Amino acid sequence: MAGKKGVRIIITLECTECRSNTDKRSPGVSRYTTMKNRRNTTGRMELKKFCTHCNAHTIHKETK
Repeated sequence: MAGKKGVRIIITLECTECRSNTDKRSPGVSRYTTMKNRRNTTGRMELKKFCTHCNAHTIHKETK
């Protein structure tokens, strides 16, 4: 039984600074999970969140 997909989907936000910066406080990449409405926000989401690895507020972009 195939259920219909809802309007709200779960997405993963990943820090952009952790991927490119090698001189950081600790190894790893900061990730957050959140929900978005796929009808209102059709493009990729970008939010400014706190990264524990960079120890600063950085831009987190949506991953697949």
